[in-house]
Amino acid sequence: MLAGVILVSTTASVYWYRRPADPQYVTAEVTRGPIVRAITTTGAVDPVITVLVGAYVSGTIQSTSCDYNTQVKAGQLCAKIDPRPYQVIVDQDTANLATAKSQLEKDRAGLAYARINYERDSRLLGHGVVSQDSVDSDKSVRDQAEAQVKLDESTIEQRQAELHAAQVNLDYTDIVSPVDGTVVARNVTLGQTVAASFQTPTLFLIAQDLTKMQVDTNVSESDVGGAKIGQKASFTVEAFPGRTFWGKVAQVREAPITVQNVVTYDVVISVDNSDLVLLPGMTANTRIITDERDDVLRVPARALRYSPEGVGSETQKTKPESGGSGSRKTRSEAGSVWVLRDGRPEKTPVERGLSDGNFTELVQGKITPGDLVVVDEVVREEQSASAASAGAARPHFRQ
Repeated sequence: MLAGVILVSTTASVYWYRRPADPQYVTAEVTRGPIVRAITTTGAVDPVITVLVGAYVSGTIQSTSCDYNTQVKAGQLCAKIDPRPYQVIVDQDTANLATAKSQLEKDRAGLAYARINYERDSRLLGHGVVSQDSVDSDKSVRDQAEAQVKLDESTIEQRQAELHAAQVNLDYTDIVSPVDGTVVARNVTLGQTVAASFQTPTLFLIAQDLTKMQVDTNVSESDVGGAKIGQKASFTVEAFPGRTFWGKVAQVREAPITVQNVVTYDVVISVDNSDLVLLPGMTANTRIITDERDDVLRVPARALRYSPEGVGSETQKTKPESGGSGSRKTRSEAGSVWVLRDGRPEKTPVERGLSDGNFTELVQGKITPGDLVVVDEVVREEQSASAASAGAARPHFRQ
């Protein structure tokens, strides 16, 4: 009898110490606030219009008058190539043109004499003074003189074209700015030899207007579908870590950029830079806002993924969100959250809307701000009666 009582007591003690303790729930409060869905990417700050100023002719840089950050006007001289070789060609072509004009005057005089001689002999032929052969010879000389004059006129046009080409090359020894702007790069020094035979060298890089900048971002092909012209975008640069700059999507370029089999697209964001704090080439950490909600009921996204141990997750069905238009065409999804009521989780069906990864909008459901939703639980399992009596317990977190 006594042995039976001891056995029952021992069994009950072992069960009591080895039974799992009640779980402790990790909760979060239901709040109201904004939800913003955005594309996060990086890019570079660039001027809207950048002009490459190169050299059309080859030669030695004789002088420079523009440097980094120089404010230039259209037509302003920035550098000059030694013009003497090209001036020599201009002088030669000028002389050739003068020679051609002189030859024309000479041949016109010969033509005038040939015409007079032919007309005189033609009249004398009627009186039998000259032979027909003499008249035919005079006519041939006249025709040849007329042809020579036309040849001289063509030669003059050719010489004028050659002189014009030589003058153009001479003018190209002056490297001038084509636009008003700021010199952001200078790739030439005094005495440097510029070779423009095969490829036009870039001597200066001029930004037309630094008060208007753009951010060229690299958006992955999985996210580019959400980028639209006119969307708001924000970005930060390392030079001003505490400041957020704002702009708008101006262009979604369709040309793919493939680097190591990774395809991205250039989404251009226009930015006002009236205070000139943004400099070309700065790295921008960018957020393109694709959708947003203001003052909506929201819960942590983890709450929608939580279910008590032993309860499987439900299959969620989607349906169009009612009453939405424009950018509010986000589809709502049926789901559930577990609300802590009287210390116990209670399953509450909801319809969720926009999510930014941290918070999810609740479109419909019996939940009010201030309710506590369960996002996780902590279960303490006693390993053994002896361990329990010693106070040893190992917490077990279930995600």
